[in-house]
Amino acid sequence: MLRGAIDSLPPAMRLVTDYHFGWCDRDGRPVPGDPWSGKALRPALVLLAANSVSGADLDARTEGPVLRAAVAVELVHNFSLVHDDVMDNDATRRHRDTVWKVFGIPVAILAGDAMLALANQVLTEGAAPVTPAAITMLNEAVQELIEGQSLDVSFETRAEVALDECAAMADKKTAALMACACGLGALLGGGSAEQGRLLRLFGTHLGVAFQLADDLLGLTGDPRSTGKPANNDLWTRKKSLPVVAALTSDTDAGRELAALYARTETWEHADMARALALVEEAGGVAWTRAEAARRIEQALSCLYEAGLRTDPAADLAGLLRLSARRDH
Repeated sequence: MLRGAIDSLPPAMRLVTDYHFGWCDRDGRPVPGDPWSGKALRPALVLLAANSVSGADLDARTEGPVLRAAVAVELVHNFSLVHDDVMDNDATRRHRDTVWKVFGIPVAILAGDAMLALANQVLTEGAAPVTPAAITMLNEAVQELIEGQSLDVSFETRAEVALDECAAMADKKTAALMACACGLGALLGGGSAEQGRLLRLFGTHLGVAFQLADDLLGLTGDPRSTGKPANNDLWTRKKSLPVVAALTSDTDAGRELAALYARTETWEHADMARALALVEEAGGVAWTRAEAARRIEQALSCLYEAGLRTDPAADLAGLLRLSARRDH
């Protein structure tokens, strides 16, 4: 259904979006096989949350409100990725040049806008009606995501960022859409208000754990797995959660890292290696792993309290662990 929705875009935006998803090259030639390397985590959360509260298994191949919600959240996620690459000046994603690198910044912005508009169109159009509450839930998540991205951008020009500020940014930028995915599944799957609340909270904890793992990959991830340059977050002096944990550690290593981050000249490879060592020495890596483990436990507690169907709940727990402990 995702491809069918994107096929409805105007031709110029369809080419750019198809390229972003890995379905074609920059000239529109189809890529053989099934090349899309996206995780499809958010649509999976919609479907699993719906099945966890429903009395019967929902077929992911049958178009209906749940499937349309799954496609909508994936479109919103990819809108944010395209815009995020522009704002972060990232040249590669999924082992290929990013959209802005190939087609230019104006076209990338328009393609992201097109996916966002299409997400609302997919959610609201169809034979089976979608409740106004579902539309509101998605749009509120988009507003939170945008606020989180705005906070992330503002951190780049600030000398000091508190750890709780950085965690709040992750709550919005990453966790809001995952919480929304779980909430939409619970709502459209016929769950109770309490199940919906607990599943959204599960999505929030999963989202933060995912961001913590992502931040560690930004420091030490293998480019062959991540599809991005090695030590990308350090080269760009990004104030990610492990870095902020180190910077605010009140340690000699943290203070040395702050001085290194404050330098205006371009880093050499030795500077990057030293920064990585300082993040670990100041406790940034250890804090990140401990916080991810804490979030996993909180998320699992939400699943236990929600009184869900056993098999879908187990799948949600497995997805949680995979998302927080991954290599790409």
